[in-house]
Amino acid sequence: MNQPRSTPRVVAVRTPSKHYDILIGQGLLGDPAAWQGLPRCTHAVLVSNPTVFALHGERALHSLRAVAPRTSHVLLPDGEAFKDWQTLNTVFDHLLREGCDRKAMLFALGGGVVGDMTGFAAACYMRGVPFVQLPTTLLAQVDSSVGGKTAINHPMGKNMIGAFQQPERVLCDLDTLATLPPRELRAGLAEVIKYAPIADVPLLGWLEQHLGALLAGDVEALAEAVQRSCEIKAAVVGGDERESGRRAILNFGHTFGHAIEAGLGYGEWLHGEAVGCGMVIAASLSAELGLVPAAWAERVERLVDRAGLPVRAPDLCEDRWFELMAVDKKAEAGDIRYVLLDAPGSATLRTVPRATVAAVLRRHTVAPRAGATQPA
Repeated sequence: MNQPRSTPRVVAVRTPSKHYDILIGQGLLGDPAAWQGLPRCTHAVLVSNPTVFALHGERALHSLRAVAPRTSHVLLPDGEAFKDWQTLNTVFDHLLREGCDRKAMLFALGGGVVGDMTGFAAACYMRGVPFVQLPTTLLAQVDSSVGGKTAINHPMGKNMIGAFQQPERVLCDLDTLATLPPRELRAGLAEVIKYAPIADVPLLGWLEQHLGALLAGDVEALAEAVQRSCEIKAAVVGGDERESGRRAILNFGHTFGHAIEAGLGYGEWLHGEAVGCGMVIAASLSAELGLVPAAWAERVERLVDRAGLPVRAPDLCEDRWFELMAVDKKAEAGDIRYVLLDAPGSATLRTVPRATVAAVLRRHTVAPRAGATQPA
């Protein structure tokens, strides 16, 4: 079993429904101290996928055996395309087959898909059981594991069916990032970059300076990026747990990004790739409206491009873009609302005339390459 190599960094999340900590460090999956203080449970159920479980599952199960009288695991198919009702029922089938009661606890070992599925299952099973996030991707560590938003996809829209269910704890073991394919690491950086233009101008400069180290997997750089991202998200979520107001700014780039994912078919572009491209479009739209200088939008685009993320979207055709964006969760009374920058380091939610959005989309789209399965 791996051992922690330094004292974990801790970020506190304080919401009206629950207080919990995010632990960030190396060796946490195998560190007994990282698992102490969790609610007592009758059965610990590890939810993962075959790829992640082969890499990290035994370490997690070894730790779970020390905190629960019974343990079991269930593996879900890997990929965004399986974030649906059928796969969710795989979790429920396992819980019922194992005779899990209300004192059972779920543990999500994987990326955003596993985390969302496990959290949603925990919210629904017996009307709610506790769960813990064990994110193994950069994207999950800096975004989807924090804040309690859980969901599955529908063919007509991403994350349209779900629930708010805060975890008991989030363990961000940085060792798991060493096993990420480069494409997954780059996709995770999109969600790190997101925090800078909406909430933290100095972070943008830090990312510009340390991007090479992050892409190379430098542990100290990654620890700093994860901590700062979690601090920003925790502050926003603490003031708006159920996304009735300011929390919507965390969806910067997501209205366009979700449309790309749904328009191409879930799984062709990674979520972070679509969000990276969506941020470029949203920043450009902000500049088009005169909310921020054009140079600021160009700075965001340069950083996204340097991170190896797409800055041009596939041409979905205008009507299809607006059809997909109309089912975005931020839409109200049929009006699409976009998260835009109203100043460097500040974001707002507002409607925009369709013609203006369409003009910006035309500048930022390209026809997909024949046979392409991922962004160029």
